[in-house]
Amino acid sequence: MFDVNSYFDGKVKSIAFEGEQLPTTVGVMAAGDYEFSTSKKEVMTVISGEMTVLLPGETEWQTFTKGQSYEIPANDSFKLTLKSDTAYLCTYE
Repeated sequence: MFDVNSYFDGKVKSIAFEGEQLPTTVGVMAAGDYEFSTSKKEVMTVISGEMTVLLPGETEWQTFTKGQSYEIPANDSFKLTLKSDTAYLCTYE
């Protein structure tokens, strides 16, 4: 069915489900700074708000807004800065 996840003292919450093609989570992050690690390749899509992201191996931060996506390789980590609450959809390969 669904798995509900909570991270960073409840500032990040997601619901995991089996998407049409891939395992998927949909969630919301409160404004703040975060660092996530991956075990699988992730494709993150912003649903609402914006994410300023430092992608693995990059030195410059990039901002992604509603409808935009970015990829994170498996077994890596990335940093996020959010100015406001932001919703996302993430698929895992």
